[in-house]
Amino acid sequence: MKWLVLLGLVAFSECIVNIPLTRVKIMRKTRSENDMLNNFLKEHSYRLYQTSSPGSNIATHPLRNFEDMVYVGNITIGTPPQEFQVVFDTGSSDLCVPSILCTSPSCSSHVMFRYIESSTFLPIGKIFSFEYGRRRMKGVVGRDTVRIGDLVITDQQFGLSVEQSGFEGMPFDGVLGLNYPNISLTGGIPIIDNLKNQGAISEPVFAFYLSKSKPEGSVVMFGGVDKSYYQGALNWVPLIQPGDWRVYMDRISMEGQIVACYGGCEALVDTGESSIIGPRRLVDKILRFLGAKLGGSKHYVSCSAVNNLPSIDFTINGINYPLPAQAYTIKHSSHDCSINLEADTESTSTETWIVGVVFLRQYFSVYDRGNDRIGLA
Repeated sequence: MKWLVLLGLVAFSECIVNIPLTRVKIMRKTRSENDMLNNFLKEHSYRLYQTSSPGSNIATHPLRNFEDMVYVGNITIGTPPQEFQVVFDTGSSDLCVPSILCTSPSCSSHVMFRYIESSTFLPIGKIFSFEYGRRRMKGVVGRDTVRIGDLVITDQQFGLSVEQSGFEGMPFDGVLGLNYPNISLTGGIPIIDNLKNQGAISEPVFAFYLSKSKPEGSVVMFGGVDKSYYQGALNWVPLIQPGDWRVYMDRISMEGQIVACYGGCEALVDTGESSIIGPRRLVDKILRFLGAKLGGSKHYVSCSAVNNLPSIDFTINGINYPLPAQAYTIKHSSHDCSINLEADTESTSTETWIVGVVFLRQYFSVYDRGNDRIGLA
């Protein structure tokens, strides 16, 4: 499960919620913004609510970007509200934050939920334990009121960590999962489901626009799609099966040559993961194709060569989505640029790629629970 993040939203019945994001430059210069997103909305079984103006019926909420890769936003939990910075993550299904009971060193640098100060908190009497890559969290489960901008979810089940590791130095307190309920590790109903069930949004749809060139401008929207964030038509991709934001990918190619995903593979679209992650042997093949050299734990190319590097082309449902070198490289110094491509340490029976923020900063993405599909523009 990965991290990513950002978001803003809000919606009442027939309205959309937009939440602007702010990026914070940490490790590299911001890159020029080229060809933003472009499409959305083909024919579908129900009408997605749309608006062409960012004015009426849209609530915005500022978010910030960490190291140009992770988009985080504020939510509140409890009564009176206690504020947390969280990652909005399509790779997981649970809301989890540190609790005042946590004694792990990493908890002291984050906001911890003070359950005894919330008049609406209810304990569940259940424990949970899970991992997000190198990060681990164990704790107890409770229920309380959660607010995201103007959206309010009552009686939301969530995890309160009492022990955690791997969160040191992270600019967020917890994670807000946006995946399907079947992969919930706390056994609760995910927030996107409760937003629909409680009438806060009219359709179980959310979308991400991640800014590529400035601290602000990134948004997440719930209940529909704001047309001002895309042009043209959205390309809909059916999920391999309901229950996970996983789609079929045709191939990965460079300069017309297939370099991975021969004969098709799986791609998990993950807003909580910063990188593109794939099988080691195939990642190594792409790195060799780019002429990248290993330096420590990363592979580097000369920054002067970036403009001459080929794009990595992801073909999904017959549509080609090029990822230019300016998008998949990170400038560390005036000379060294690393490749934001990682090898998966876990082996699976099928070839699987995790498509994270590196890709999603290039393309607008819509997540349609009602029709079990993802839209890309």
